Formats: sequence, structure tokens, C-alpha cells
Amino acid sequence: MDLLQAIILGAIQGLGEFLPISSSAHLVVIPKILKWHDQGLAFDVALHMGTLAAVLYYFRKEVISIASSFSKGIIRLSPFEEADSRLGWCVLLGTVPGAVAGFLLEKKAETVFRNPSLVAMAMIVLGVILFFADRRSKSIVSVGEISFLFALLIGLSQAFAVIPGVSRSGVTISTALFLNMKRDDAARFSFLLSIPIIAGAGFLKAGELLRADFSAALLVGIVSAAVFGFLSIKYLIAYVKVRTYLPFVIYRLIFGIAVLSWFYF
Repeated sequence: MDLLQAIILGAIQGLGEFLPISSSAHLVVIPKILKWHDQGLAFDVALHMGTLAAVLYYFRKEVISIASSFSKGIIRLSPFEEADSRLGWCVLLGTVPGAVAGFLLEKKAETVFRNPSLVAMAMIVLGVILFFADRRSKSIVSVGEISFLFALLIGLSQAFAVIPGVSRSGVTISTALFLNMKRDDAARFSFLLSIPIIAGAGFLKAGELLRADFSAALLVGIVSAAVFGFLSIKYLIAYVKVRTYLPFVIYRLIFGIAVLSWFYF
């Protein structure tokens, strides 16, 4: 793998992990179209570590505050007293369904679910769902007001992200919007929810990364994923404070139709 390819794949992972456009869909389809060799599991794990670094750095103050409040709540036997502690429990509760689905469907996610036609259809269907979620949302619920039921429902939707094209951020943001969360807070909770999922997946696959040769391409891919991941978080939150998710809906529909056209015609 050359350095340009590593930069491109890192950018795809960084942008697609947090924007509601599905990184996995692009990592499945684009290498096939460009006839690139499979980058391998170790490289995929490395890219995820780059996006993990991005989200941890962006939310470093929130993560420290949540972790501190969470720990104090357990020690004091009052785990739900403080808002940050409750948010930490919400993140953990929302993580469980996605983690279970990832564990049970891991083999299918790496084989059967990587069919370009399925990826394209998932892009289109979730695009339509995001459109209606964004249009009907009252945008009145903030992250600090999220309930355990809301967290569980968003977590259940995250389980569908094992299918490439669904998009973890796309499906969690859509569900949060259906639950009337503010657009920027829906994205914020989705990003916080990504931390344990990405970290857990990286931990389970850490052996692959440790056995890999740490080439320049691998390091460049990590840096690229981290930089583009940070930028996608920063600008998406700023953008949806004043705009809708419509551009991402349009992109998903165009991408899905283009992929179906490419592979069938």
C-alpha cells in the first residue's frame, strides 16, 4: 500500500465514522471500484484507533468530567445523582446493544454484509430515514436531559450499524432526532456513544495490530483518520446548529444509486 492510498483510506474512515455517511460503506465500495488490494484487518484496526484518538481529543474535557463524576457516584453509592454521572451511565447503556450485535454478527459483518448491493440499499434506506427524522424532530431535548429509555433506544438502533452502509452515526443521530433531540446534541451524544464501541472493537482486534509491521503507510493512515475524524466532529456539530442534515441525505441517495448503477450496469 502506498502513502497516497493510506491517506485516502484514513480520510474516508475519519470522515465516514462521524458524518452520517458510513465509513464502512466507502471502505467496502471504493477499493473495489479502484481495484485496490484489500488493506487487511490490521490496517482497519489502525484506522479505528485514529478515529478513537480524534473523538477522545475533541471531547477530552467532557470525558474527564464524565469519568470523574461516574467514579465518584459509584464510590458514594449515588451513581445517578450528578448529571455527568447519569450521562456516563446512558453512554454505557447505549453501548450494550451495539456491542452484543457486533459480537454475534461479527463474521457476517466481515463477509455476507459486505455485498455492494446491500451496502447501497442500506445507504439509500438510512438516507430516507434520516430525512424524515430530521424533518419531524422538535429539537427540544439536550444531551443533559437524555433519559435511560432514550439511551437504550438509541443504543438498540446502533446495533443495525453492523451492516455496512447503515452508518453508526447516521442511525444513532436519526433515532435521537426521532426522540426530539436537538440536532447538535444528537450528534454530540452519537459521538460520545462511539467511544466505548470503537475502543472495545479495537481492544478485541488489538492482536492483529500488534502482529502487523508498523510501516509508514500504517502510521500515515492512523494520522489521516485522526485528523479528518477531528475535523468532521468539529464542523458537523457547528454546521447542524444552524442547518439541517439534508446534504447528507442527498449524498447518501446519490452514493447508493451510483453504486447500484456501477455494479449492475
